[in-house]
Amino acid sequence: MPSSLDVLLSRLEAARTRFGRGAAEPTKQLLREIAKRDFRDAKSLLRFHEALLFLRAFPQAASLVPRIENLLDTFHGRVERLRDLGSDMSAFDDFDTSGIAGTTMQDTLSFEAARWLVRRMPRQVAIAWDEYKEERAMGATWPRFIPLLEEDADVEANIPWRRWLDAARGREHEMEWLIQQFERLPVTDRERGELYDSLRLPLRWDLENLKLSRTRNWARPRKVFYHAGPLITRSQVSLADELARPAPQLKKLSHGAGEAVLRLVREAMLVRYRELYGTTLGDPGSVVRAELGRGVVIHLWNLPPARRLPLRAYVAGLTLKNGVPINYIEAIGLCEWIEVGFNTFYTYRQGETAWIYAQALRCLCGFTGAKVISVYPYQIGQNNDEALDSGAFWFYRKLGFRSGRADLEQLAKREELRIAANANYRTPRKTLKRLAEGHVFYELQESPSRADVLASLEEQPRSDARMQPTAQAVGERSMNNQAQEGRKNDPGPWDTFSTGNLALRVNRRMAREFGGDAARVREVSVRQVTQALRLNPARWNAEQQRSLENWALVLALIPNLESWSAEEKRDATRIIRAQAGPNEMRYLRLTQHHTRLRRELLRLGSS
Repeated sequence: MPSSLDVLLSRLEAARTRFGRGAAEPTKQLLREIAKRDFRDAKSLLRFHEALLFLRAFPQAASLVPRIENLLDTFHGRVERLRDLGSDMSAFDDFDTSGIAGTTMQDTLSFEAARWLVRRMPRQVAIAWDEYKEERAMGATWPRFIPLLEEDADVEANIPWRRWLDAARGREHEMEWLIQQFERLPVTDRERGELYDSLRLPLRWDLENLKLSRTRNWARPRKVFYHAGPLITRSQVSLADELARPAPQLKKLSHGAGEAVLRLVREAMLVRYRELYGTTLGDPGSVVRAELGRGVVIHLWNLPPARRLPLRAYVAGLTLKNGVPINYIEAIGLCEWIEVGFNTFYTYRQGETAWIYAQALRCLCGFTGAKVISVYPYQIGQNNDEALDSGAFWFYRKLGFRSGRADLEQLAKREELRIAANANYRTPRKTLKRLAEGHVFYELQESPSRADVLASLEEQPRSDARMQPTAQAVGERSMNNQAQEGRKNDPGPWDTFSTGNLALRVNRRMAREFGGDAARVREVSVRQVTQALRLNPARWNAEQQRSLENWALVLALIPNLESWSAEEKRDATRIIRAQAGPNEMRYLRLTQHHTRLRRELLRLGSS
């Protein structure tokens, strides 16, 4: 008697994470059998889809890849047949299941993302009028490019907005025409984005069988890595060991190759209902690539000068596994400190996540020069049910991260004792929520010397001579882990730092000394700082002027700035100008070498 579809899918889900000799053959047989079946519900079809995507990223053998790609390339037909049956298609709209070929998506995008999408697939994108209720926003914005619309917009109710739009656009597609009108407005890019974003236009687009769908969204790798053995588990990863290794080689890509990477990440984010500042606005001229082995390639990039943050440097990234986008990265920092966000897409979370995370940190530290890694509370569960459900706090804790708050660090240690005493103990959700109230930190330090490791081993009793051949390797890892474990007890200088604290100081000064006048506090701060640093910014470009305005707000808080040495003033000026320069990482590294500025930033920005 043939097995049910549910049983076959369960076998495939189990088989996809088995690797080694003979592992591919059962997978082939299951794929052949399942491919013959008719799917009559969305849940089953989704299970098949996710298993195929995982196998495409983590293939067991070369013979499997063409079969998997063919099933994915024709997957839209299965979705269409399911729709024709009248099945409930709502399961395809969830956060982790969206973007499948043959489905329709709807989202409210920023101006830059909407413009990119309309250019990418102009005829498939339309306004979801049945979902739109922001009429007041249209009345405030559309008169800029629809003549005499104020005649109705300012005084009438129940305005026929679509008739006005149709009359103005003629035969042009509505979204193409609308984007063009925003592009023609005589305003800055930021103001243009603010005006468009105020509309909160819901857009709807059909994925059909397009390459940008999650089903077919991969790049052809130079060489596919086939897993001949088990995947690397979290317990096999020592973050201390990985970060003690030389930084990966980062290759600078051409502008065109950088554009291709940014196109891929925008597609990967779009079909998952995600939009990140750095994936939408990344600088294609800054993209670097690292090949890390096991089919893993990481790309990192920065922001163009006009889109940079006021103080912190910004890095975004995308990880490919055998050409498949499997996660994205965000890192924002100042001096030697960076806050890191790392999100592996749901489909691939069983696939060597800890090892890939360690490689991402190696790349980030090499790219930025950072020595202190901080993880946002959201990443470990603050207002994030998914992170709580997965026990994300313990993922980072077991890699060597410590809490930046003394009370939460003590709570974590009590939980560790409970876990050690009872193998069945699980940290309650309420406790995980508490642990997620603060950042967690990892500080890079020099690895112990080889002599120290060997001396440590000599002090340990050896009751089993059979362990001696591997004692050195075990000892090296143990010493690295012990070094990081010891640092868990020590507070770090960046534990309570936040650029938000700096901004609050600036705003309190604005309220106290300038009556809440933002223009006035900027004007006075620039004058004070240019005098103290002996600057003449008359010939600086617009981005350098903006950098000066932002930095002046902070530097004006420093007492006796004028008493800094000539070298300290010169270096501070270099930092301000570099913040608007072509290489954002040069700016970040300059902040790492200004000892006095770093000390003042920590003093002003720590709570």
